[in-house]
Amino acid sequence: MADTTQMLKGILDGCLLAIIKDGEIYGYELAARLESYGFNSFSEGTIYPLLLRMQKEGLVSTTLRKSIAGPKRKYYSLTEKGEEELKLFIKRWEQLSFTVNNVLNKRGM
Repeated sequence: MADTTQMLKGILDGCLLAIIKDGEIYGYELAARLESYGFNSFSEGTIYPLLLRMQKEGLVSTTLRKSIAGPKRKYYSLTEKGEEELKLFIKRWEQLSFTVNNVLNKRGM
């Protein structure tokens, strides 16, 4: 049986989009925000490839900004396409969670 990390991989994109929707954010901050919501199994190393793919797909845009703590940081913002993808994710998630809860709670038999 798949562990939690495997189950969450398909969900992580939507969660990242939802966090980015709140405002510009950089990678380390995204990892910390995920952890604050209870996602303990994802590191920056997991997040950056997803962000790069999202950027290539036009879901997020990036801006380099100076940092007082070292090199410039890449900040991520949601694009219009990213907002549309987030709306689709939310719709799919609501349907999936409803269906899985029906199975787990033996509704619909």
